[in-house]
Amino acid sequence: MGSVPRRGVSCFIFFLVFLSEGYFRLVEAQHCVWYGECGESQRVHGKKYNCNYTGPPIPLHNEDLDLLKELCPGYDYGNRSLCCDVHQLNTLKGSLQLPLQFLSRCPACFFNLMNLFCELTCSPHQSQFMNATKFNGTNVVEVQYYIGETFAGAMYNACKDVQAPSSNIKALSLLCGKDAEYCNATNWIQYMFDVSNEQTPFPIIPIFSDAPVFGYAPMNNQTYDCTEGLEDGSGPCSCQDCSKACGPKPVPPPLPSPWTILGIDAMTVIVWFSYMAFLLIFSGAVLGTWCYRKRMITSEYGPILDSNSPLSLNRDDPDNVNASCCEKLGEVFENFLRTIFSSWGSFCVQHPSVVILGSLVLVIASSGGLVYMQITTDPVELWSAPTSQARQEKDYFDSHFGPFFRTMQLIITTPRNDTFIYSPYFGGSDVPFGAILGKELLHQVLDLQLEIESIVATHEGQNITLKDICLAPLSPYNDDCTILSVLNYFQNSHTVLDHTVGDHFYVYADFHSHFLYCVSAPASLNDTTLLHDPCLGTFGGPIFPWLAMGGYDDTNYNNATALVITFPLNNYLNNSVMLDKALAWEKEFITFMKSFKNPNLTIAYSAERSIEDEIDRESNSDIRTIVISYIIMFVYISLALGHIHSFRRLLVDSKISLGLAGIFIVLSSVTSSLGIFSYFGVPLTLIVIEVIPFLVLAVGVDNIFIIVQTYQRDERIPHEELHQQIGRILGDIAPSMFLSSFSETVAFSLGALSTMPAVRTFSLFAGLAVFIDFLLQISCFVSLLGIDARRQEENRFDIVCCVKLSEAQEKKTDGILFCFFKKVYAPFILKGWVRPIIVAVFVGMLSFSIAAVNKVEIGLDQKLSMPDDSYVLQYFRNLSEYLHAGPPVYFVVEDGLNYSSPEDQNVVCGGVGCNNDSLVQQVYSASLISDYTTIAFPSSSWLDDYFDWVTPRSTCCRYYNATGAFCNASVVDSSCVHCRPVTPSGKQRPAGDDFMRFLPMFLSDNPNAKCGKGGHAAYASAVDLYPGNARVGASYFMTYHTILKDSPDFIHALKIARNLAENITQTMNHKVFAYSIFYVFYEQYLTIAYDTALNLGVSLASIFVVTAVLLGLELWSAVLVSVTIAMILINMFGVMYLWSISLNAVSLVNLVMSCGISVEFCSHIVRAFSISVKKNRVARAEEALAHMGSSVFSGITLTKFGGILILALSKSQIFQVFYFRMYLAIVLLGATHGLVFLPVLLSYVGPSVNKAKVFAANKRLAGTERERLLNY
Repeated sequence: MGSVPRRGVSCFIFFLVFLSEGYFRLVEAQHCVWYGECGESQRVHGKKYNCNYTGPPIPLHNEDLDLLKELCPGYDYGNRSLCCDVHQLNTLKGSLQLPLQFLSRCPACFFNLMNLFCELTCSPHQSQFMNATKFNGTNVVEVQYYIGETFAGAMYNACKDVQAPSSNIKALSLLCGKDAEYCNATNWIQYMFDVSNEQTPFPIIPIFSDAPVFGYAPMNNQTYDCTEGLEDGSGPCSCQDCSKACGPKPVPPPLPSPWTILGIDAMTVIVWFSYMAFLLIFSGAVLGTWCYRKRMITSEYGPILDSNSPLSLNRDDPDNVNASCCEKLGEVFENFLRTIFSSWGSFCVQHPSVVILGSLVLVIASSGGLVYMQITTDPVELWSAPTSQARQEKDYFDSHFGPFFRTMQLIITTPRNDTFIYSPYFGGSDVPFGAILGKELLHQVLDLQLEIESIVATHEGQNITLKDICLAPLSPYNDDCTILSVLNYFQNSHTVLDHTVGDHFYVYADFHSHFLYCVSAPASLNDTTLLHDPCLGTFGGPIFPWLAMGGYDDTNYNNATALVITFPLNNYLNNSVMLDKALAWEKEFITFMKSFKNPNLTIAYSAERSIEDEIDRESNSDIRTIVISYIIMFVYISLALGHIHSFRRLLVDSKISLGLAGIFIVLSSVTSSLGIFSYFGVPLTLIVIEVIPFLVLAVGVDNIFIIVQTYQRDERIPHEELHQQIGRILGDIAPSMFLSSFSETVAFSLGALSTMPAVRTFSLFAGLAVFIDFLLQISCFVSLLGIDARRQEENRFDIVCCVKLSEAQEKKTDGILFCFFKKVYAPFILKGWVRPIIVAVFVGMLSFSIAAVNKVEIGLDQKLSMPDDSYVLQYFRNLSEYLHAGPPVYFVVEDGLNYSSPEDQNVVCGGVGCNNDSLVQQVYSASLISDYTTIAFPSSSWLDDYFDWVTPRSTCCRYYNATGAFCNASVVDSSCVHCRPVTPSGKQRPAGDDFMRFLPMFLSDNPNAKCGKGGHAAYASAVDLYPGNARVGASYFMTYHTILKDSPDFIHALKIARNLAENITQTMNHKVFAYSIFYVFYEQYLTIAYDTALNLGVSLASIFVVTAVLLGLELWSAVLVSVTIAMILINMFGVMYLWSISLNAVSLVNLVMSCGISVEFCSHIVRAFSISVKKNRVARAEEALAHMGSSVFSGITLTKFGGILILALSKSQIFQVFYFRMYLAIVLLGATHGLVFLPVLLSYVGPSVNKAKVFAANKRLAGTERERLLNY
C-alpha cells in the first residue's frame, strides 16, 4: 500500500518537469537561434556561418523588404521582426538559385520549398523548431531542424513530377543527389541540408516528426498541393509537372486482334476452302466433259472443214464468210501490220548498209548523252520524292535549323566476363559493376577516345582536326566538341577518372561513386560525393546514360555491357568545301579504326559516310560477278542461235557473229535510253544500271531467238527471193514482237506514275530501252540476219567470212529443242490425264500465294545493303543488341505563331497556365505510353525554360544598366540589374516587346553554377529568329524515340509521330510536323502496299488493253494473258514470303520488271494459239507450244538461268536476296506459267478461232502446202 503514493509523487514530478520544459520552449519561441553572418565556412568555400544569437527578432530594414517579398512571397511576420538580416537573405537567394530555376515552374512546389527555407532562415519562431547543437566561437556550425512529416511529404508530393525541359528528366534528378526514381521526401531534404552539395555552409540535421520531440514543435506550416492555386493568383501546376492534375493515365488503343477462324488465320482458311471447292467443281466439270465427249465427238472446226458448210475453207467462194465485225476488224488490223512489217523487212534486207549505218548514227547520237550522265547515290534522292511529305519536311527543317548532324559512333564491348562489386563506404547496398566499367578498361577506352580526338586528316593541303568540324554548342565561348561518352562524366581526363578521396585505410569516394551519381543527375555541375566533380560534359551539355551505355537492364546502368561513344559532327547544307573536309576526316577516322587493335576491347564503329562507302565498294566488287554473269549469257546466246546440221558445217551454220551483233543491239538500246534521258538531266540510279540490262537482255534475246529460229525452220517458197522470205517471216512474227514490246513499254511508262523515285526512274529508262530494242531488232538486226543468211547460203565461215566451204547439199532438219517440244514435251503436258493435274497444282500454288500476300514483310533490313565482309554489319548487329535509345524526334512548329501572345504561348508551353492539350503536354502524355507511341520522354521546351530563366526571382536574366547588354549570372557587377521587376506584372510571363527583348539573351546564355537554365547549349539551334531578332519564326521541341530495331518498329514510330503531330496541329490550329532523320527513308513503306497494287494494277491493265488491240480486238485472249501474268505476280509474293524477301522499292522494281518479262513468256504463245487452225483447242495449244515454246525457252529461260546462278556468288547480300532470289523466281515462274500452265489453260478455255483470219490465211497461202500456215 505504501508504494502507491510514492509512484504517484514520481508521476506528478515528471508531469511538472514536462510542463516546465514546454513553458520554457514557449518562452524561448520568442527568441532567435541566429542572426546575421559571421566567419567563413570551413566546409564550403565562399559561404559563411550564421552568428549565434538568442535574443528577440530584429525588424528588417524597409529597403530590404522587397528582397524578403521576392524570396518569401506571402509571408507576413507582423512587424517584420525576423531572425535574419539582408546578408542572410542574399545568401539564401544565391543558394537556392538552381532549385528556384527548376522548380518555380510549379508555384505550389516552389512556395512549399521556400516555406521550408524561409522558416529555417528568418522565422521569428525558429527556436520553437530549431536547436543549435554546435558552436565555434560566435559561429553556429550545426543545427537541428525539426520538420513535420506531413509538411515534408506534402512538399515532396508537390515537386516530384516537376520536369526539367532542357534535359527531358525530372527536376529532382538534378536537385536530390540521385535519380528522381529513388528520391523521397526524407533524402531530398537531407541532401539539401548536407554540406556536400556545396551550397549549405554547415550541417543542418533534419528531424522528421509530426509530434513534439523533446519539447520542440516541428515546423508544419500550411502547404499547397500541386493541383491548387496560390493566394497571389498563381494557378495550379500543369499536368506535366503534376501527375494528379492530369486525370487518368492515357491508355493505348488495343492492338487489332488477328483475323482468325477457329483460331486459324482467316485468309488461310478461306483460301483453303476455296481451293477445295475449286477442285471439286473442276474435277466434276472435267469428268462430265469426258463422259459427254465419249458419247458425242465434235470438232469446233467441223463447219470450217465441211465443204457443204457456208464457213468451209473448201468452198468455191471463200470470200463469203460469216465472221463477226470484231473478227473482220481484227483481220484487217492483222493484215495491216503484216503488210507494214513485211515491206519493212524486205527493205532492211535489200538495203542493209543504209539501215545499219542509220541505226548506228542514231545509237551514237542517243548514247552521246552519257557524257551528261549523273548517277544518284544519295539515299534521300533515291528513295524519297521531292514532293513527298517527308522530303518537304526535311527540307523545311534543314533550311530553318540546319541539316541533322553527321554521326560517328563506337559501340565498345569486352571479351572479359569478370564483374566486380562496389561497396559504398558511407553505407548502402553493394553495387555490381560490369566488366566494361572497370577502371583499367575505362582508361583504355579514354586512350582510344583521345586518340580519335587527335586524328588529323589532310584535304587539299590543309590539316583537318575534329575541332574543325565537330558540333560545339557553346562555340565560340567554348570550342570543346560534343562527345557523348561515359568518359565525359570524368571530363575526358585520366586525372579526374583517378580522382579519389580517402586516407590510408579507406577510400571514401572514387570513380564508382561519381559514376553512380552522374547517371542519376547527368546535368549536375557538382556531385554530392566528397569528390565534388562535375557531371556535365566539357561541351556544356549533359550525357544521358541511355545514350552513352548499352546492354543494361531497366535503369541499372552499372550493369552495362557496352559503352557507346558518339561524335556528332556538323553537317553542311550548301557548303561543299566544309562537307569535303568532314568527309576527309571521317575517312581518316575509318582508316584509324580499321587498324586499331586492343585485345581487351571489341569495337563496332560507323561514320556518316560508312554506308555510302560500303555500297560503293559493294558495287565495285559486284562488277566482276555481273560481268561473269553477262559473259555466260553472251556465250550461250552466240552458240545457241546456230542450228548445226553437221560437224562439217559447224563454222558455217554457227551464228556467233550474229549473236554478238544481237547482244550489241541489246546493249545499244540500253545506252541509248540512258543517253536520251541524260540529255534531259534525268539522273541514273544504281538500280537502273543493275536491273535494266538484265531486263532488256531477257526481252531482246527472246525476240532474237524468235526471228532466227523462225527463219531456220522456214522453207523458201518457189520463186521467192531472200529479202521476200525474211520480209514474209517478219510480217508473221513482228506483230507478236510488237505486241510484247509495246505492252512492256506502256506498262513501264505507266509505272513512271509512281511517287517513288527509284521506281519512277527505272520505269522511264526501262520503257524506252525496251522500245528502242524492238526498233533496232526489226531494222538493224533484220539487215544483219539478211547478211548472215547470204553468208550461210554461200557456205562461208562464220566470223571468218573469206573462208568458203566446198559446195555440198545439206538436208534441212529441225533443231533438237524444237523436236523435243514438238514430239515429246507438248504432247505430254496436253494429255488428258496430265492437264487436270497441272491445273490443280498451279491453282494450288496460286491459293497458297494469295494466303501469303498479306504476310510478306514490309521494309528493308539495312544490314542487307552491306557486303558480307563489311565492318558496318557488326555495327548494325551491336546497334540492335545493345542500344537503349532511339533516334531523336523533333516536333517542328512552322513559322507564323505569335510567341509574344499569351494565347499562342499557352498552346505550346507545358508550365503553369498552359493549355492541357498544348504541344508540350500532348508529347508528355504520349511519353506515358511509350511502348505504344515510341515517344520515350517528354519533349524539351525552350519556351518553358525561357519563362523560368526570365523570372525576376532568378539571377539568370540580367543586363548592364548602362548599355543594355546581357550580363551573365556568373558576373559580379553592381551595374547588372534584373531584366524584370519583382512585381505582380514582372512575375508574369514576358509578352509583347518584352518577349523578344530578352529571348536572344536566353539563347546566348551558357549554363553555369549560378544559372543552369542558359539556353545556348540546348536551344541555340531550336529557334529560328527573324533578322534583327524581330520575331520568332520556326522552332522545334525535341524528344527521343524508344529503341527501334527493325523496319516495322521504324514504320510504326513514323506513323504514330505523324498522328501525334496532326492532333497537335488541330488543337493549336497551326501547322506542326514531326521530323526525324529516318522518316525520309521509311515514309515509302506507309504506302508501299498501295503503290505496289497501283503499279502492278496499272501495268496489268495496260497489258490487257494493248494485247486486246494488237491481237485484233480478241478480248478473251487479252484476258487470258492478263490472268496468267497476274498469277505469276501473285506467286511472286508467295516466293517472297517463303524466301524472306521483304516488300520495298527494290523488290517493287523487280515486280514491275517481272510483269514485263511475263509478257514475253505469255504473249507469243497466245498469239500462236489464236491463229492456229488445228481441229480443237488441245491441238491448237500443242501446235503453239511446239513452235513458240522452244524459242521462248531457249531465248529467255536458258539465257537467264546461267547468268542468274552466278549472282548467288555475289558478296552483296542485297544481290543475293533481291536479285538472285527474285530473278530466279521470275524466270522459273514465268517459264512454268508460260510453257506449262498457259498451254493447258488455252486447251480448256482458249479463244475460238478467228474465222476472218483463217479465211484470209487460206486465201493468202493458196497454192502452197497447208502446213506452211503453222510454221511459226
